[in-house]
Amino acid sequence: MVVDDSLTARTVLCKIIDKAPDLTLAATANTAEQAIEALKGVDVDVILLDLEMPGIGGLAGLPAILEEAGDAQVLVVSALTAKGAEVTIAALSMGAADTVQKPEPGHFNSAYRAELADRIRALASGIVKGRAARPARADAVPAIRKAPKTSVRCLAIGGSTGGIHSLCQFLGQLPRDYPAPIVITQHLPTSFVPIFASQVQIAAGRPTRIAEDGMTLVPGEVLVAPGDGHVTFVKKRDKVVVQITYESAPSGCCPSVDPMLASLADALDGELIGVVLSGMGRDGSIGGQQVVDKGGIMLAECPETCAVWGMPRGIAEAGIASQIASPVELAKWVAARRILAA
Repeated sequence: MVVDDSLTARTVLCKIIDKAPDLTLAATANTAEQAIEALKGVDVDVILLDLEMPGIGGLAGLPAILEEAGDAQVLVVSALTAKGAEVTIAALSMGAADTVQKPEPGHFNSAYRAELADRIRALASGIVKGRAARPARADAVPAIRKAPKTSVRCLAIGGSTGGIHSLCQFLGQLPRDYPAPIVITQHLPTSFVPIFASQVQIAAGRPTRIAEDGMTLVPGEVLVAPGDGHVTFVKKRDKVVVQITYESAPSGCCPSVDPMLASLADALDGELIGVVLSGMGRDGSIGGQQVVDKGGIMLAECPETCAVWGMPRGIAEAGIASQIASPVELAKWVAARRILAA
């Protein structure tokens, strides 16, 4: 379903869907109110939603859209502006799964069409597989690795598609006085990161900064990776210091979860917990392995609560997860180990 009050944008998005042989346009709507009503009589897997529309608008209408949509995932079509970033991050925190740039005249090239179709396929794949899922064989269930008895000097969290909603749930359950510093890498456009950091500060209830070279890990604070570089860490004397790096990551993502986890594992001698939340691809699997090799702990979000079970699946299927659960249950698990925090 395409929901957008702009005839131009709606036409372009519909054409992209129509030209993809494996995608079908189920419905269109000009307003959130029309979408809510239409969803009562049509089944959809993915909803492309504009947020700034007449009437109640996409953001205010999002809860009702999610309720009527059942298992359908919402892909926000957003302008890459400060105002666009603010409402988009709010929507992602409320349960929208992903965001894609709002098409502009002259920018409907093959790369844009391919990216949009791939985003739709990724969001729809989990829904379609879920409908056809059979009970898992016992030998198909990923093994749970016993968590080592290690001190926890840092909590490192990574996520992508659907990860912001999961992160807000996780942080909302984590005790406000949890002592270990928190580092977060979330796949986002650079212009969205300041708004994201503000949202994290509200959800976590603790000071939050965008990571910069020379910053250090501070108990009770959160560091967020910038949108144009990897947040990595080195040990200098008795401090763990931030270094923003720009090398290509194996996942192709920037920022990437892998260098965050790998560098923390080295700088802290494995005394950390890594958490991988909803996201496309396998970013975090390489760094997660290094965390475990150093004696640290890795956790993964379960498929039932993920918008896309890609990144957490990589951790689970590698056999390095000490817990596979919902964000709320993962936060409870982390909180129960807080006595070990150093």
